Amino acid sequence: MDCPLDCPYLAEARRHEKLADINPEEIPNRDVPISEDFLRAHEPLLVFLGAKILEAALATPGALDSDVREALDSLIRTHRTLQSGLYYETKPANPMAGTIHERIQQAVEILRKELAEKGAPALRDAEILGTLVFLQRVALGHNNGRPRGRAYLSYLFAHFPHQPQSASETPALIQV
Repeated sequence: MDCPLDCPYLAEARRHEKLADINPEEIPNRDVPISEDFLRAHEPLLVFLGAKILEAALATPGALDSDVREALDSLIRTHRTLQSGLYYETKPANPMAGTIHERIQQAVEILRKELAEKGAPALRDAEILGTLVFLQRVALGHNNGRPRGRAYLSYLFAHFPHQPQSASETPALIQV
């Protein structure tokens, strides 16, 4: 079964589920410091990226937490190289993760253009990198260890703004 993310039974089950233990030594990108001050200062960017990750995943039929984690990993690697002054985009081999990656990259580029048109300060790659690393850490914290898990997507659905899906976009309860 593939419950919609707003299913009350799924939400109740998530409250009782045991998430996978995280070994602090295995957390990726530990060299990127994320402080509460950073998160407060970049809250609009965090809300924007969290919503765009959710939007990209919902627009990718069959997307799972593992696809989102893979997309986040490739986005982080891309923004690490951008921060160093090189332009090299790392793309995931997984087509679903690649689609999510592309949609988020497009959203960031649109945001950059809109900020430039308004004369607002430009987004720095370090700000985007830090925010993506935080969202990656949240994804790892919501990993239930299931191969077809969607616990992170449920978290994003509950905590970030999203457009209600039309009837044609609502996932079927049972996939054939």
